Amino acid sequence: MGKIPALGLGTWKAAPGEVTEAVKVAIDVGYRHFDCAYFYHNESEVGAGIQHKIKEGVVKREDLFIVSKSPHQGWLKRMASFLVFKPGEKDLPLDHNGMAIPSETDYLQTWEAMEDLVFTGLVKYIGVSNFNHEQLDRLLNKPDLRVKPITNQIECHPYLTQQNLIKFCQSRDVSVTAYRPLGGSCAGVDLMDDPVIQAVAQKYNKSPAQILIRFQVQRGVIVIPKSVNPGRIQENIQVFDFELAEQDVSDLLCLDKDFRMARFPIPEKLACVAPLPLQKMLASTLLLQGTPLDWQRRPWPVMGVAHSDLEGCLCEAA
Repeated sequence: MGKIPALGLGTWKAAPGEVTEAVKVAIDVGYRHFDCAYFYHNESEVGAGIQHKIKEGVVKREDLFIVSKSPHQGWLKRMASFLVFKPGEKDLPLDHNGMAIPSETDYLQTWEAMEDLVFTGLVKYIGVSNFNHEQLDRLLNKPDLRVKPITNQIECHPYLTQQNLIKFCQSRDVSVTAYRPLGGSCAGVDLMDDPVIQAVAQKYNKSPAQILIRFQVQRGVIVIPKSVNPGRIQENIQVFDFELAEQDVSDLLCLDKDFRMARFPIPEKLACVAPLPLQKMLASTLLLQGTPLDWQRRPWPVMGVAHSDLEGCLCEAA
């Protein structure tokens, strides 16, 4: 997993009034990896929590791995100025059907702009998100590739095990980061209510959430569970004092339904995002985010998904 901490705190849909305290608690109990995004509308609150702990002397900035997502240049042109954009307005250019309006820029061009961020010292690492096998392979085989992606952030849990994609990423020395690892509820399905997961949790005297997180850790997958509950934040990091038996891991893998719980406003022929503006980034690593085409079963290369739709992603800023 390289320089990315194996476990981080997700902040998607964490309310601004709650996330500052959640970050403080997370740092106190040992989290050093935070996953953020502009479209979450809470990055300033996440930053406030981090700054508070830095001022207290609990951590130094260099101890932390902070991931963010920044709107791309094409998005900025359509939505006017990034500097005067007000949260609460439409974050994403949508058509009359509520679907994201695509840019036509090739994501390899976006990647070149992201590489520039590394060489100018604005970010330390860059990566991708929601890339399928074909998209990632095309990027890795880019003739003049200067910086390899450090990670591919994808939805992953026992109902969507992503075994082939994970195997491909790891074979190409690209780590995998699992978002929505606890599944949550979708279409009347709640992952943690699954009887197999409940049985494994009872066997190890752990919570279903701890089992789902440990499942990813043992697969060599970085995991970013989201919570603002202090007790759950602490519980979620307490997964390094036990190990799942090989049969239990196998049983969890057998739950795969190719069932994606994240839902995004992606039109049929979403093209690629435009290059990111070269601006000072607060994150540690920049990820270029694509739409989950393995879900759509479509061959078009894309960059963007809902909260990160039409986004580039940051993963470690200088």
